[in-house]
Amino acid sequence: FSQRYADSSLLGEKISLPELRLQDHKNRQNSIDAIDPFLKQKYEILMQQHFEQGMKIYQQMLEDDIAKECARFVLPLAVGTKLYMTGNLRSWIHYINLRTANGTQKEHMEIAELCKQHFICQFPTVSEALGWCPEGDCGCPEKLDDCDCLQPSLRID
Repeated sequence: FSQRYADSSLLGEKISLPELRLQDHKNRQNSIDAIDPFLKQKYEILMQQHFEQGMKIYQQMLEDDIAKECARFVLPLAVGTKLYMTGNLRSWIHYINLRTANGTQKEHMEIAELCKQHFICQFPTVSEALGWCPEGDCGCPEKLDDCDCLQPSLRID
């Protein structure tokens, strides 16, 4: 999905609020879940107001025939994104090993874990050799039945 050529409002009327975490001062790529609930609520309210205003301005710009590639600059960075990933077996192994490790940004780690589960389903023998199968079980987890991902390319929407 390109915000440059497509109407970003097609991603949904409402922009989802990101999960707020505190900065880890020892590892700049990591964050900490221990955020004060009142501080979290304060910024969730402010973000929601900001997101609504950004979407209103974006819609007005499109209605006035401003090019999508220009109008997108008023959108918050939290607008949804579709991610398309391709790679060979070696690059998937490297990616999964690197991005499931501690210190990876939480959202990226979640994507990598989902990729790993699909990898295990597609390549059980390789996964077992890598030691990725819990208790030697390289079957497909039931939770992947509900996944909106396309296999075997490991495409994640």
